[in-house]
Amino acid sequence: MFGIDTANGATYKIAEKVFESLGIKYKIINNKPNGININDNCGSTHIEQISKFVKENKLSLGIAYDGDGDRCLAVDENGNLVDGDVILAIFSKYLKQNGRLAKNALVATVMSNLGLKKYASENDLKLEQTKVGDRYVLEKMVKEGYNLGGEQSGHIILSDYNKTGDGILTSVMLIMIMLSSKCTLSKLREIINIYPQVLINAKVDKDKKYDFDKNEDIKKAIEKLEEEFKDSGRVLIRASGTENLVRVTIEGENQEYISKKARELADLIEEKLK
Repeated sequence: MFGIDTANGATYKIAEKVFESLGIKYKIINNKPNGININDNCGSTHIEQISKFVKENKLSLGIAYDGDGDRCLAVDENGNLVDGDVILAIFSKYLKQNGRLAKNALVATVMSNLGLKKYASENDLKLEQTKVGDRYVLEKMVKEGYNLGGEQSGHIILSDYNKTGDGILTSVMLIMIMLSSKCTLSKLREIINIYPQVLINAKVDKDKKYDFDKNEDIKKAIEKLEEEFKDSGRVLIRASGTENLVRVTIEGENQEYISKKARELADLIEEKLK
């Protein structure tokens, strides 16, 4: 039996109809929208709700949609998060094994975990990475003729069925793979090793957020970090498109250490670009 969290949003009624028509047994939470409780401590943006629900009810899988229903995250039978990067890996393996992965490729954004890149390389898959945003993922898919893409947030595009993200479609595909492979989700997720990742926002002057690569002190600090993590992690610095922020992302093997390094760089950026 599976658990579903509809985030008091767009999927609160249709998800039940879909799973009932497929004969899938489920328990559902956060399916009583009142006009103001959408995404309110529930759904894919608060995955701890479905994680707790799965563990308390001893369910095989937990699914969490976001308010408008285009994203889907999951938790395995132990309540552990299965994010968009892991879902992409699981889908790509299944599609490739069945001769249905177009050009043996998948599309993700620059925010996807380094583990996805290593997974693709180890499995002879081509990984294309775009700017952040599902529109850029879809543009690359259409341009190159790919049929699988998505974001770490759980916005997955299966273009053989739909040209937009669809949380219900994503969850049905995930359940189908579990049933056909006769594997638990915890077993399926073993194909990819997700690196610890930290993101810290540096608050900067609105006219300076694109200048982080022009300041010599910041450039030197970034180059030093890139050299340090080149074989065991990743450093990504980008300006927010909507806020006065520079986003500092570091991936590596030690959560405490990368958090320290990201905080140091964010502090430097704030100091130089305030």
